[in-house]
Amino acid sequence: MSHNSDNNLVRLNRVSRAIVILLGFVGLLMAINQTFSLSLFGFAPLGNAFLYYLIGIFLASALLCYPAREADRHCLPWYDWGLAATALGCATYLGLNGLRMMQEGWEFFAPTEATAIASIMVLLVLEGVRRCGGWAIFAVALVFGLYPIYAGYMPGFLWSNPFTLGETIRSHVMGVESIVGVPMQVVANLIIGFVVFGIALTITGGGKFFMDFATALMGKSRGGPAKVAVISSAFMGSLSGSAVSNILTTGAITIPAMKRSGYSKEYAAAVEACSSTGGTLMPPIMGAVAFIMASFLGVSYSEVMIAALLPAILFYMALILQVDNYAARNGLKGMPADEIPKVWQTLKAGWLYLLSLALLIYMLLVMRLESYAPYYATLVLLGISLFRRQQQLNIQKTLDFFFQLAKSIGNLVAVLAGIGLVVGGLSYTGVAGSFSRELLLYAGGSIPLMLAAGAITSFVLGMGMTVSACYIFLSILLAPALVSAGLNPMGSHLFILYWGMLSYITPPVALAAITAAGVAGANNTKTSLHAVRLGGILFVLPFLFVLNPALILQGEPLRVVISSITALVAIWLVAAAMEGYLYRVGIIGRFARVFFLLPAGLLIYPGWVSDLIGFGLLVSYYAVHYVIQRTRHPVAKEIATLKRADEA
Repeated sequence: MSHNSDNNLVRLNRVSRAIVILLGFVGLLMAINQTFSLSLFGFAPLGNAFLYYLIGIFLASALLCYPAREADRHCLPWYDWGLAATALGCATYLGLNGLRMMQEGWEFFAPTEATAIASIMVLLVLEGVRRCGGWAIFAVALVFGLYPIYAGYMPGFLWSNPFTLGETIRSHVMGVESIVGVPMQVVANLIIGFVVFGIALTITGGGKFFMDFATALMGKSRGGPAKVAVISSAFMGSLSGSAVSNILTTGAITIPAMKRSGYSKEYAAAVEACSSTGGTLMPPIMGAVAFIMASFLGVSYSEVMIAALLPAILFYMALILQVDNYAARNGLKGMPADEIPKVWQTLKAGWLYLLSLALLIYMLLVMRLESYAPYYATLVLLGISLFRRQQQLNIQKTLDFFFQLAKSIGNLVAVLAGIGLVVGGLSYTGVAGSFSRELLLYAGGSIPLMLAAGAITSFVLGMGMTVSACYIFLSILLAPALVSAGLNPMGSHLFILYWGMLSYITPPVALAAITAAGVAGANNTKTSLHAVRLGGILFVLPFLFVLNPALILQGEPLRVVISSITALVAIWLVAAAMEGYLYRVGIIGRFARVFFLLPAGLLIYPGWVSDLIGFGLLVSYYAVHYVIQRTRHPVAKEIATLKRADEA
């Protein structure tokens, strides 16, 4: 998301908002027409023409919604209207000439006016990525977009035959590997449908349902509000794919509830930041990056979804266990009974959301209808909501739906078109392949060295880029080298995604942590440090599943089951060590906490021998600490037992 995306509402008046809504409606209609091959009004554009039209519509939306500078936050200057109109005009010209472009090879030789319009399009794309992605992505897009021009002056493997300015511009706009390359094709063919489903779910009250459902499940347990935050953010984050927007919506409810129950404001903000960040990794939707990953790997989206499931569960289990241990250590209670809805009543009111989600997952996993599934699931959701007064779509909700659609897709299109320049610059010069080969050569075949280099690179790039942008960049440069070194392809791509995402909770950027701190009124640095501790498993998980594909549910079923069990036990031990509390034992000291990390490490490491030694150490350590605790505090234990019996 853009750093200023939450401020774009104030700059649009009734007329400009109506224009954005109209753009959203036309863009969605065009996407449905293309996906289902409806040929409405005889309109059936070629693939490249369709992409140009979509870019024009949603880039214009982005230029209207997202300000060029801070001073424009509260108004819509005349030049933004001009830029939006120009984007529509240029894209329309390119779309109308889509067939000629292919037949006459405009990528290499094009009419003068076509090259001029392509030049304007490149400038508009750069402005769009600057507004929606920030200066860092703009700089990367500019440097790598212009790379073919100065590639002839570069040393060693970075050298390539140089392009002229005209050739570079034509390749970017009229070629098939840049602005209208894989990222934009994925947006047009897959992502729009899933964004439609996510917005429809939210507009009809899905956000409230998932919050109530999480509260009904976890509200009564110790530290209940924190567990509610984790579960509700996992639900909503998986649908929105945006950590920041998730914090600003669910966090506004969960953070005050956590503070009231006794969590410090920094800890509460950190819990929400980590929970919302993990939504990018949580099936079924996972945000735009999962669809792009499926296209790069040449697999179905359902395969990416299945591979991402266990790591996401492990991450959220670690969060749940840590907030539970924190609550136990500090004597925090659950929520008051009058604030907790009944599970059955919650399900009765919101079963349509679970039904539509189940239908979506069934169509993805069983029927393999990836392009159609979100539209059908949305149709079912809206169809049922017509008969339920609270969830019905009225005129205002419908207008909000198209506005949110135009804004969300506009942001994606602006960023991914800009990243398309990077992809094109590296592809046309052939430097991407050379970089991978050189990386393999320099690493000398050392997999740990390559993984360490990959982790650092992903993390640093993630500081200035969106997760999607960081992933696309490194999937071209770094992933081929990891795969060539013999690592699992799916694991390698997920490795890059996880490490790119870590910057959301890690200083100095920590965008998710700082956003949550703002909601909580907490200190940014303290919140970020708490978030690093809570999300610590994210630093380890990528190394685990890239070295042990069983953790991404690939390989022999028995190995997958054993790896899953040992990973869950290890996560439990890590959570106990992090928070200093062990189930049925109680508070443990710092020395003991370090001891429990040893069996956790052995259980995490793939292999039968390490698993057996890890379990042996765990049993012996646990038995010793249990006996010590019982003999050291027998009276306290008796009182606690009697108290539990009275409560029961």
